[in-house]
Amino acid sequence: MPRKKIKQATMRLVRQRAKHLCEYCHTAERWQHIAFTMDHIIPVTSGGISEESNLALACFYCNRRKSNKITGIDPENNKFVFLFHPRQHQWEQHFIWSSDGVRIIGISSIGRATVSLFNFNRERVLKIRAADIVINRHPPSGDPISTKA
Repeated sequence: MPRKKIKQATMRLVRQRAKHLCEYCHTAERWQHIAFTMDHIIPVTSGGISEESNLALACFYCNRRKSNKITGIDPENNKFVFLFHPRQHQWEQHFIWSSDGVRIIGISSIGRATVSLFNFNRERVLKIRAADIVINRHPPSGDPISTKA
């Protein structure tokens, strides 16, 4: 089945709903060199639709790492679990920022599997986040931060 083109109005709505953050890693689109993509949470290859209920704003890296996957392995117990689903899950119930605000920590099986598969804490992005903290661009307002050192 051919992929249905996503309407501009739908893309605007998805961006606004996401507050212009990648709905997976919470990177701010504003500071990136390229516009974020529309991710099909349930991939088209698995019957997902190109409607706002199945779309998430995603940075290029997260969209590419997720690809057509809906499950990942929780590294703590080595079991397959569903990945974070932005329309069904709340970010703060599955993730928290490290006390220094640089690393994303998975606090549930879903969170750990998503952090692992998406490689949220790769070296390059850790450096970018650290630099963004210095100029008050990170972490996003309202995101939970760990109280542990």
